Order: sequence, then C-alpha cells, then structure tokens
Amino acid sequence: MEIINDSKKKLILEYPTSWSYKLIGHEKEAIQKAIHDVILQREHSLNHSNNSKTGKYVSMNLDLVIQNEDERNFIYEALKAHQDIKMVL
Repeated sequence: MEIINDSKKKLILEYPTSWSYKLIGHEKEAIQKAIHDVILQREHSLNHSNNSKTGKYVSMNLDLVIQNEDERNFIYEALKAHQDIKMVL
C-alpha cells in the first residue's frame, strides 16, 4: 500500500509490498544474469519492456516482494552497481 504524507511529500510504503524495478542494459541475457547475481533464487518475475530504436539497449521490468525499505534500497544499489546494468529506474 502506498501512502503520500502531504506534510513532507514523502512516499510511505507499507511492507511487505510488491515493487518494480525497470532495468536497462545491452542484452536480455546479461540483465537476467545480473538479477541472478543480486537476488539469487528469490521468487520474482521478469518481463521484457522495450528495445531502443537503434537496438542498442533493452529494458525489462523486475517485480518482486520487498520486506522493508533497507532491502528495497539494497537491491536498487546492487543492481545499479552491476556491470551488466546500465540504468535502474
């Protein structure tokens, strides 16, 4: 559940919650490898999102259940730092 606190304009999430990361990289297989490296055998779904016009980049959506904010931030930072991921949204 998402709640926006109007006084501070900060997103407050109720955990556990479903969360989506959009991942951009050069190849679908490389993105899949990066996800395996970061979340191991954890249950998730990965779906193709888009290809760039030139075909240089592919984007995919990673959906999984997150237990707390630290875990959400850890996964984001780990994916962002992975050599096969160019961008995480």
